Amino acid sequence: MDAESTHSLSLARLGAEALGAAFLLATVIGSGIMGDELSGGNVAIALLANSLATGGILVVLIWMFGPISGAHFNPVVTLSFLLQKKISAGESLAFIIVQIIGGIAGVVMAHAMFGQDLFQASTTVRDSSHLIFAEVVATFGLVLVIMGCVRFREEAVGVAVGLYIMAAYWFTASTSFANPAVTIARTFSDTFAGIQFASIPWFIVAQIVGSVLATLVAVTLFKED
Repeated sequence: MDAESTHSLSLARLGAEALGAAFLLATVIGSGIMGDELSGGNVAIALLANSLATGGILVVLIWMFGPISGAHFNPVVTLSFLLQKKISAGESLAFIIVQIIGGIAGVVMAHAMFGQDLFQASTTVRDSSHLIFAEVVATFGLVLVIMGCVRFREEAVGVAVGLYIMAAYWFTASTSFANPAVTIARTFSDTFAGIQFASIPWFIVAQIVGSVLATLVAVTLFKED
């Protein structure tokens, strides 16, 4: 492959990651706003709407962008592939940067659609130790699901990830952020799905820990013969 086509492929991969992250966050924030507005204060109904929309869009985005970039949309998924030497350090860094930028753009897009201030500072505090532990569990499960499906049923990754996230919204106390780009982007939204900036460092540490642990398990449990 010549230099020009390699450059084009790289731009396509970065574009897929940025667009995927943007639409993921637009869905997370937008469905949170819509669910909150229509539920009449019933948090369970709002969370149900939020989880169904998020799981659904993940299936679509992974099917659409998977063949281009692998559809990571998540720095700790990229980290897992880096640790397994399935992606270079340079491309990993580029992926993470565009994932974060795309996620923030998705938040702004959601706010614009609902007539809200484009940039907001979340006031929702999520810093309890049990929430941090929940993020370790949520991220561990997500990365393990991805690696297991990539190894044995790659065509099922989209559905498996969508279903896992829908379930994890409900079985984890943190509602399964499981994604540093999502966590950072959600600090810019003082809505149903927001998180205060001061709460994100431990969330991200927990997500990295969950990803590394899942990768260690995956390379042993799902190793090729």
